[in-house]
Amino acid sequence: MAKWTPKHEAPEPLEGPVVATITGGTILWFVLFLVQLPFYGWFDAHGHLWWVWTCLAGAGLGLIGIWYVRGRDAAIKRAAAAAASAPSAGTDTEGTPGATV
Repeated sequence: MAKWTPKHEAPEPLEGPVVATITGGTILWFVLFLVQLPFYGWFDAHGHLWWVWTCLAGAGLGLIGIWYVRGRDAAIKRAAAAAASAPSAGTDTEGTPGATV
């Protein structure tokens, strides 16, 4: 079996409103859980009780996801601020790259 090799480079990952996306998904899972609660008996009688608990698990995992992406977003902002405030390496006092005094 021949090894598969990609024909082109992978695109850069998309950056967007990650925190808002995860928060919206978490809210959606929790709303679905609340909507299904009045029908708990029907779900139990028809063997679909796992649907209710799947929605609750999605909401719980979404809370972990919100915590994670907020920390990731803060770390990205800290790294960008540190990179912007750090002087560029390899320059002397006159600003000529690679020159020695």
